[in-house]
Amino acid sequence: MNKEILINYLNNSCSEEEFEELTRWAKNKVATDVDRHWSWDYWNNLEPDEKSLDKQKYEVLLHKIHHEINLRQRTGSNGKLIRLTIVAKWINRVAAILILPLLGVILYLLSNTTPQNRNSSGVAVDSLEVIAPVGSRTTVQLADGTQVHLNYGSRIKYPRNFAGRSREIKLSGEAYFNVAHNPKKPFVVRTGNMNIKALGTRFNVQAYPSDNVIATTLAEGKVMVGKTFPGKAETVLSTLAPGQHVEYDKTTGKISSSMVNVDKYIAWKEGRMVFDNTPITEVTRQLGRKFNVDIEVAENISYLTYTVTFIDDPLYLILDLMTETTPITYYRFPRQKLPDGSFSKQRIMIEKR
Repeated sequence: MNKEILINYLNNSCSEEEFEELTRWAKNKVATDVDRHWSWDYWNNLEPDEKSLDKQKYEVLLHKIHHEINLRQRTGSNGKLIRLTIVAKWINRVAAILILPLLGVILYLLSNTTPQNRNSSGVAVDSLEVIAPVGSRTTVQLADGTQVHLNYGSRIKYPRNFAGRSREIKLSGEAYFNVAHNPKKPFVVRTGNMNIKALGTRFNVQAYPSDNVIATTLAEGKVMVGKTFPGKAETVLSTLAPGQHVEYDKTTGKISSSMVNVDKYIAWKEGRMVFDNTPITEVTRQLGRKFNVDIEVAENISYLTYTVTFIDDPLYLILDLMTETTPITYYRFPRQKLPDGSFSKQRIMIEKR
């Protein structure tokens, strides 16, 4: 395999042909002597000297890899328990695909860190981050026993061990929390200048940066939603009871609250998409996020609503079902090759039939 292809992959700029070649190499050739020696040599050359400025960063990143391996040992993509040693993960032809991004992150970060920005990189020794890639969900257990389910394209940043008088994490995207009870240490989810506090409870938070709304849905227990202002004390916006759903509009500052069917907001962690009289614009927004596509909806059909549950169904089956139940049709546009060699998102247009 051409090493430049791997570099393009790490920079998220490889073409479809290059990615196919990379996949074939990972599946069919990673266990051969030549490629395995090349990979291990590349790995062995990464570790910096004890006095190097990159030593601390290297150790932090290595800890993240161990953390990721533990996650992947726990569950596979289908949710079934798997047991793979680190060596087996490297040599196994299919599992090798999983290790490439992890190795790639270290290769990219270390090789692109210059003396000028090393001192300002500021990697906290106890800071960990877990990301659920587009099209997949991830579950992680924190040091205190709290279980976190991450939805598509979401990430959390949290300390290896919780210190101080609270357990604080940062969220970007959507997550469902099953918080370990500890009355002496409130559990705090920070997203922007919004805070969601709990002692021991189950709740969902949706806070994608691209959305205008931050939403919290409480399944069990009690949570408090607050907002912080520069130089001022935190302001409590709402205290939720089980079954309550609260939305905060980032553009207007308005907050709304309602009692809801909680399953509608947490079914995603089980692979279900539940729509209950949901406008087509919201349906397509969720589909676009899950399948990493851009879906445009004509204004003259924005009145349409859907009440349906999809269970891990492929995108075009969902769209076909929508065309059978409502007077719409859709068109797929070819992906465009960008100047950097990557391809644009798939674009889909939905119009009245």
